[in-house]
Amino acid sequence: MSDKKRVLITGSNGLLGQKLSDLYLAQHEVIWLATGKGSNRHPKAEAMNYQQMDIVNHLEVDAVLKEFKPDVLIHTAAMTQVDDCEFEKEACVALNIDAVAFLAQKSAEYGFRLVHLSTDFIFDGTKEMYTETDEPNPLSYYGWSKLEAEKAVQKWATNYAILRTVLVYGKVADMSRSNIMLWAYNTLKEGKNAKVVDDQYRTPTLAEDLAIGCAMAAEADEVGIYNIAGPEFLSIFDLVSKIAQMYAFSMDAIEKVSSATLNQPAKRPPITGLDISKAQRDWKYQPRTLEAGIRICLGF
Repeated sequence: MSDKKRVLITGSNGLLGQKLSDLYLAQHEVIWLATGKGSNRHPKAEAMNYQQMDIVNHLEVDAVLKEFKPDVLIHTAAMTQVDDCEFEKEACVALNIDAVAFLAQKSAEYGFRLVHLSTDFIFDGTKEMYTETDEPNPLSYYGWSKLEAEKAVQKWATNYAILRTVLVYGKVADMSRSNIMLWAYNTLKEGKNAKVVDDQYRTPTLAEDLAIGCAMAAEADEVGIYNIAGPEFLSIFDLVSKIAQMYAFSMDAIEKVSSATLNQPAKRPPITGLDISKAQRDWKYQPRTLEAGIRICLGF
C-alpha cells in the first residue's frame, strides 16, 4: 500500500476545479481523483485520473468514495449563479445543501477530511472586512444555502476546513462561464457600453491562489473556518478602472451606477472584504497582488 495521501476533487470541470487539477498535475506527492459532471474538460485530460460523478446522486457518490477511499475530499462543486438560485430553489438545495450534508456524513463515517468551499455572500455586507468569527446574515437564497451547507459540515463532519472566498476570477481553456476580469477586459477592449456598480466592494480572489489555499487546507490538521481571498479591497468600478489603466483602455463607455439601478433578482451584500490574517498566520497563505493576478488571468 502507498503511504501517499489520497485526494478526491468534486467539480473538477469548474474554474477552481481545473486550477486544482493543474496544481496536482505538477506534483507527485499525492494520489488524486478528479470528478465532475460530463466528460473531463481539462486540456491535460489524458494525464489525469478522472471519473464522472453527479454530486446530487448519493448512490453514485457513495460508490466512488468506497472505491477510491480518499483521505481528503475537496468539495468545489456548487450552484454559484446567485440569481439562478432565486428561481431554482429545489436545485439549489439539492446541490448546495443536501449534497454537502451527505458528504459531511460520509466524512465522519469513512474518516476523510472534508475541505468545503463557502462564500462571502453568507454576510449582509455591513462592514468592510469580515473575519471567520463574524455573524452571518445572508441576503440571498444562494447565501442562505451556502450558510446551511456550512452548518451541515459543522454538524456532521469531525475533520473539516470550511474555506470562505470572494469574487473568484481566472481563466481556463474550456470555461463554463465568464467572470469579472474576463468580462471587464473584453468589454473595455471592444469599447462596449456597460454599467458598473461603484457601491459593491470585494477582495477579488485569483483562482490559482484559491487552489493553493485548498491544497493547504488538505494538508493541514486544523478544524474550522478559514478565509481564503485576495489581498486588496476595492469596488467593482475601481477594479474595472484598474484593468483599463493597466492595458491603456478608455473608460468613456463605462457608466458608474449604484446596485439599485440594476434590478438584479438576488440582493448582493454591498461590502464583503474577507480578512485573511488567520490563513496567513496558520498556513502561511500569501496571495498574489491584484495586478499580478490580473496579468496571470489575462495571460499578459
